[in-house]
Parts: sequence; structure tokens; C-alpha cells
Amino acid sequence: MGCWRGPSTVLACLLLLRPLPLPACPAACRCSLGDVDCSERALREVPQNLSANTSTLWLGYNFITVLGPHSFPPLPGLLLLSLPHNRLGLIHSQALVGLGALQELDLSNNYLTMLAPETFLPLTSLGMLNLGSNRLGELEPGMLHALPQLQALLLQDNPWVCSCGILPLWRWLSHYREKVREKSLLLCRVPEQLNNYPIMAFRNESFRQCQETSLSAQHHIAFLIIGPFSFMASIFFCTFMGSIIVIYNNLRKESHFWRRPHVCRGR
Repeated sequence: MGCWRGPSTVLACLLLLRPLPLPACPAACRCSLGDVDCSERALREVPQNLSANTSTLWLGYNFITVLGPHSFPPLPGLLLLSLPHNRLGLIHSQALVGLGALQELDLSNNYLTMLAPETFLPLTSLGMLNLGSNRLGELEPGMLHALPQLQALLLQDNPWVCSCGILPLWRWLSHYREKVREKSLLLCRVPEQLNNYPIMAFRNESFRQCQETSLSAQHHIAFLIIGPFSFMASIFFCTFMGSIIVIYNNLRKESHFWRRPHVCRGR
């Protein structure tokens, strides 16, 4: 048939032979076949002009301090996100929306002190999470329960506060020991007498006092009901007793008046 029947036919053939345009790549990054490397670029935020077919994104050694809501464009094929050695101190609960295929997340060597329980809810496929070398004193276990595919968790080199508040995390760690990497590096920082004590060395009896003093939901409900009732009852009792005392004092004064001898003076 050929492509030589006319100018329009020749143009169509040339357009078909033209190579497809490459996906967009952020100016500060290097891109190759779904791999986007933005490491060591002094970035202060996540680049937004990322291709939808990005599968690996390297953002380590930058100056990103906050991941706000929807910090990433929709990346349905992203499998690995690496953010170590930034200055990350805050992750919004909606920051990772749109990353449902993510399998590996590295947030190590940052300034994280706390994480909202909803932070990892979008990451239903996450298998590896690295939170090592941050400033975490405790971690909400509900956050980890939201990761059904989690197989490897790194929490080493954090200043863990080994008080009653760490009991839920200790229970999770004890139940899923096979998922915790570097268990020997999970050390208490506070209180001072437990500094460098391994968290995994605790036993159930170590938290006996916490378990004895902890209150169930039924107890809290009972206190909420009894508290206002007791307050109103105390006011009523005080008012009643005050009224009784006032009436009693008035009766005494009248009785004393009638018992007092009257002197009759003659003219």
C-alpha cells in the first residue's frame, strides 16, 4: 500500500513513526523508566509534576519539614517512597492519600515526634515501614492495625517513654515479634532509671500496676453518670441542712424570749 500516495498520507506516516513523548520529570530530579530520583536536591516540598506511572520515588537528604494534606499527586503505581534524612516533623493525616499501591515507606532519620492514627490508613498494601531514628516517645497501635499487609517494621533509635502509655505498643510488639526488625535496639529513654532498658525485655507483670489502675469504658460511663448526680445531691443536702439550722436557731430565739422573766413596774 505504501505511504507515498500524497502529502497528507506522508504526514500521517511520519506522525506514526514519531517516538512517543517521555513522561514529565521534575526539573530537579532524574527520571528513568518509572524511577524518579530527587535525592540531595535541597527540596523543601514534594515535586508535583510527577508522572502517574512513577513506581519508585527517592526524596532523601532534602529539607522537607511538613507533609500537608494531599502532598503527593495521584500515583497509583508507586511502590516505593523514600524520605529519610529530611527535617520532617509533621505528617498530616491525609498526606498519603492516593498512594494505595505503596509497598515500602522509609521515614527514618527525621524529627517525627507523633503520628496521627489515620496517617497510614490509605496504605493498604504497605509491607515495609521504617520509622527508625526519629523522636517518637510512643506510637498508637491502632495505626499499625491499619496496615494489614505489614511484614517489616523498624522502630529503632527512638526516645521511647516506658510508662503505662507504652503498654498498648508493647502488647502489639509482643504479638507481632516476627514483624519487628532490630528488636534489640528498641530502648527506653524515659524514665531515667530505665534508660537504655530494652522494651522487649518487659514482661506482662511489669505492667501490673498499669493494668490494676486502668479503667474500663463502663467505669468511665459510671463516673460520668454518678459525678453530676453526686454534685446535685451535695448541693441539695447542704441547702437542706442550712435550712434546718436556720429554723432551729429561730426557734431557740423565740423560746428564750418567752422564758425570760418579765418585770412589772408599778406606778
